[in-house]
Amino acid sequence: MMPRFTTALLFMAGLGPFEAGCAHSARLRPELPALEIAGPTTLTEDHFRRDRAGGVSEEALRAILDAPVLLDESQRVGIMPVADSYQPDRGPPLTAVPAELMRSLDAAGVFQATSEVSTDWPADASIPGLRELAARYRSGYLLLYRQRFLDETYVNGWAWLYPTVIGAFVAPSRTLETAGVLEATLFDVRSGTILFTLYERVHARSDETLWDDDRKLRSMKLRLLEQAGGKLAEQVVSKVRHLSALRQAKERKSVAAQAPPG
Repeated sequence: MMPRFTTALLFMAGLGPFEAGCAHSARLRPELPALEIAGPTTLTEDHFRRDRAGGVSEEALRAILDAPVLLDESQRVGIMPVADSYQPDRGPPLTAVPAELMRSLDAAGVFQATSEVSTDWPADASIPGLRELAARYRSGYLLLYRQRFLDETYVNGWAWLYPTVIGAFVAPSRTLETAGVLEATLFDVRSGTILFTLYERVHARSDETLWDDDRKLRSMKLRLLEQAGGKLAEQVVSKVRHLSALRQAKERKSVAAQAPPG
């Protein structure tokens, strides 16, 4: 409680007790500098410690991400079929898509040479095996191709003819369905990095009789591969030409920067 005399003096000065207290506190507080609001900055550091465990050190990660993505057109490229986890596919090369990819890249004329890669040569598994096969073909790049399908078979509405003897044999009472994806990945053998991955998705469904489901599914997949192989090759050529154009633009910019002012 303020003394009555002090309160009266404050009222005579035109200040109430609250204003006086605020003025007194303001004199005791030091002046704080004004806060400067900085603009947004790009976050480049991973602050999650659990993300950092793995085969790439922090320094190597930054070196990889800071390096420009440029296509070396003086290199050869090998077309290689791969299986799960990008293991070299040891099966017979029956699929025609790798050959279509090779023809399209050859016609584009971006690389020095293009060749299909045989996986029968002795080599290690996984990434070391890919690099070893690339070295045998003296290819700086590998275009890794793989295909995956999911199949489904089920009874459709024609099954009501099952009680009849003829209907059980000739009615298309079984639906065969397959969905797949064709994948092409350009692997830089020297740096171990990937320049791009492209997908071409396919799907087919057909009502068939009860017999030879496996053979009919194989025929469906072959038709899908024939239709989609050219589309995937077009994607690959377009992406390769885009990377080549970026390199040429960077080289022109570098030459212009070094040229003396005219």
